Amino acid sequence: MKQAVSLQKLDKNINGQRRLRACHECDWVSALPRLHAGEVAQCPRCQHILVRRHYRPAQRSLALAISAVIALLIAVSFPFVSFSIKGIGHSIEIEQTASMLLSFEQPIVAIVVALTIIILPALYLFSVIWLQLVLLFSEPKIKHRQIARTLKHLDSWMMADVFIIGALVSLFKIAGMADIQLGIAFWAYAVFAFLLLMTTRSIDADWMWFAIAGEPRAPAQTRTGQGASEQGLTGCPTCGLIHTLNENGDNHCIRCGEPLHARAPKSLQRTMSLLITATILYIPANVYPIMTTTTFGQEKNSTIMGGVIDLIQHGSWPIALVIFIASILVPIGKLLVLSWLCLTVNNAHQLSQMTRLKLYRITEFIGRWSMVDVFVVSILVALIHAGDLISVTPGSAALAFASVVVLTMLAAITFDSRLIWDNPQSELRPMRGKKV
Repeated sequence: MKQAVSLQKLDKNINGQRRLRACHECDWVSALPRLHAGEVAQCPRCQHILVRRHYRPAQRSLALAISAVIALLIAVSFPFVSFSIKGIGHSIEIEQTASMLLSFEQPIVAIVVALTIIILPALYLFSVIWLQLVLLFSEPKIKHRQIARTLKHLDSWMMADVFIIGALVSLFKIAGMADIQLGIAFWAYAVFAFLLLMTTRSIDADWMWFAIAGEPRAPAQTRTGQGASEQGLTGCPTCGLIHTLNENGDNHCIRCGEPLHARAPKSLQRTMSLLITATILYIPANVYPIMTTTTFGQEKNSTIMGGVIDLIQHGSWPIALVIFIASILVPIGKLLVLSWLCLTVNNAHQLSQMTRLKLYRITEFIGRWSMVDVFVVSILVALIHAGDLISVTPGSAALAFASVVVLTMLAAITFDSRLIWDNPQSELRPMRGKKV
């Protein structure tokens, strides 16, 4: 009943006054239309989704989050995968993909793996459950705004889906050397990855923030059909509320507390610094071995490209293509595209603002998938250790490559795409609700 009342208030707010948003990707100010369940509101200039409306959003998110937690508990309680070769067998649990890296003096890589596949997803799900229960059955307090802010910032760093792909690649790589058996935890984690993805997509942030703290009016001078910065305004990237900026060009959101700026401070300098660091680290990531395989007492070092060539020679073209795209093309592509955007953002260019924004969106989306190779190493290191008969150890390139992935993701986050649209000349489309 509490949620029904909140949705009615939200609709009245739409009818009584225009609810305004400044697009966080292009800075265009628009009035939100009235939306029904299953519809989205898009920015008329860059088509970024401003609001995605769901039917019974709290119940939907709560059910998915609880289901995902159950699947995760099963995944961490049973064997993940096992192998046997010449009468020697071994099985692992999913936590060992991180803990075994500590045995080989790879604590940073171990922490990254543990955070991205278990800790951060679990934190996200418990936060969703707690927040939705509060919204359904009690009154939200100030601390719940911080929880809602956390959900926004965790989204990019949860990689359960990437880990499942990494597990499949790992199994294909050793399928010809040993007998592989998938455990209950493998299937449970695959279900968990799907439910986690559905949970993130089920969050109706517009309704959630309205239910937590209402909808303060936009500043009186706000005009639609213009950029927010040229009006001395900015939109909150977390809750969407429009604010005025002080004389220093910054502020704090009165609803969620997020720091606000006309443009992210030193966005280009920070992005380029991260890209230069990632470029430097990408050299040892490819020159040094990412893992070492010992078979019958003979060691073989494998670089990223060397692993791709080995897979091709063994006829595993699809797996070789996955590794090549994720570990070679994607990092190089991100480095080149983000560097090019930084260098051309303040200059006129023959590519339209929309084309450049699409390139940015692609680099932001695909960056996390480069973690596939890191997860392949973590799984093989945990699973394959039968002494001189057969064993896998992480190479020095594992840390360098994991650092490249994290740094390029941070570079995409620090790049302010609104810079592309400063002094724009673009064709606008009318704002409307759209069925999804």
